[in-house]
Amino acid sequence: MIDHADHELSGVIHQLKRIADALHPVADEQVFQDHFAYRAVSYRGVLHLRGIKTPDPITFAELCGIDRLVQKLRANTEQFLRGLPCNNVLLYGPRGTGKSSAIKALLNEYAPNGLRMVEMTRELLHLLTDLADLIHDRQEKYIVFCDDLSYGEADGSYRELKAVLEGGLELKPSNMLICATSNRRHLMPEKVADNLPVMEDDELHPSDTLEEKMSLSDRFGLRIGLYTFDADTYLSIVRNYAHLRRLPVDDAVLTAEALQWSLSHGNYSGRTARQFVDDLEGRLNLSR
Repeated sequence: MIDHADHELSGVIHQLKRIADALHPVADEQVFQDHFAYRAVSYRGVLHLRGIKTPDPITFAELCGIDRLVQKLRANTEQFLRGLPCNNVLLYGPRGTGKSSAIKALLNEYAPNGLRMVEMTRELLHLLTDLADLIHDRQEKYIVFCDDLSYGEADGSYRELKAVLEGGLELKPSNMLICATSNRRHLMPEKVADNLPVMEDDELHPSDTLEEKMSLSDRFGLRIGLYTFDADTYLSIVRNYAHLRRLPVDDAVLTAEALQWSLSHGNYSGRTARQFVDDLEGRLNLSR
């Protein structure tokens, strides 16, 4: 009778252990060995890392018009890799100005120096502490890449990110750095009323709403803004792409077609420049 009870208890303990193991963040060691870029996914609420087989090969040589951003971003990353003080990064500005490309270029530049990158969507940022546990004891340095990060007016999930960045009881591991991009400077929508001071005890105070909205972006120590490109910057980006790809095209023709392309797309962004050169290269190769 006792032996039977012991056997049943042993079975229950084994099942509980399996359940407990299933609740831990998962990353196969082989994934770490075979890849240097990863995508965070959630399966039944548990964090998993999947290797990215073909990371974007973009390099800093392809980026024009954002020299100041690149210089600061590289310096901060090199400090991170050397174990020196550095800051979490927020790049903000209009779409198509190279924010995401600059962060992805970091991986291609510094992967030989031990840099790794984990792409994590906003919806999974509540699992950041699980990711921290997963990589805490590893030798590599990990950038957590959060692209197009923003929060709605009624979305309170940003508080979880605030706690991980700074303010929580647990210290972020020294081998983890967060780099985010956003179209919004403070990551949340702003209204005119947010900027109006309020009266309290006959004294003027900043709006509590504005203070709360700024509290998240303030936790990114390195904040760099980008602005809409002008025609000259756009054309310099086009010429740079054409040069790197060795396209046999006259500069006057290149300029005229690039401006026509931007007119039809309604902007002078770096993304528009790359799309134009992609189209031009395709047409040139097709005509051979």
